Amino acid sequence: MNIKVCGITQFKQLQQLEALNIDYAGLIFYKDSPRYMGDKITGKQVKEADFDLKKVGVFVNPGYSELLDAIDEYGLDIVQLHGNETPEMCEDVSGEVEVIKAFRIEDGAVNVDKLVEPYDAVCDFYLFDTAGLKESFGGTGQQFDWSILKKAKIEKPFFLSGGIGPDDAQKIKAFKHPDFFAIDVNSKFEMAPGLKDMAAILKFLQAFK
Repeated sequence: MNIKVCGITQFKQLQQLEALNIDYAGLIFYKDSPRYMGDKITGKQVKEADFDLKKVGVFVNPGYSELLDAIDEYGLDIVQLHGNETPEMCEDVSGEVEVIKAFRIEDGAVNVDKLVEPYDAVCDFYLFDTAGLKESFGGTGQQFDWSILKKAKIEKPFFLSGGIGPDDAQKIKAFKHPDFFAIDVNSKFEMAPGLKDMAAILKFLQAFK
């Protein structure tokens, strides 16, 4: 099971995730997020670290030059586009790094295959998250109905996100889809916004063994 821990705001916690063999770590560049890492972690620290984990920069409706600057400054491996970015934006960025396009699932009436179709050729992964308030881009702490995804073909590796907590290991094991690639965890593993509970993450990892 591939695991992404998102919303890291301390370099020390990046190092701890590396020690736990976490696959992906998310750094949020969206200034309105309570987990905005801002100047809490410098590009120099991240770029010079010899990490095996993939560094994911999370953005919401960014400008192209903003993305390029962050990719260069932090040595990002992947960009996650979590807003209303166009397929054209995804295609432009995909020439630089791998791209995860996030989609917010509102209710059971959504046609997932129709939703992702315009992005099929222009990104590497999808991420499905819970839709929140209009101004909210993820981080709701709530789960959507995963069975919506079971009805969809999707045909691209995807991250399952939205309110996944320490007690959900069995539910995740029971979820089956040929393109299910990874889970994305965040707020349910925190002691405060941006401060992860590493003991909870370790216990969660052990539940998959």
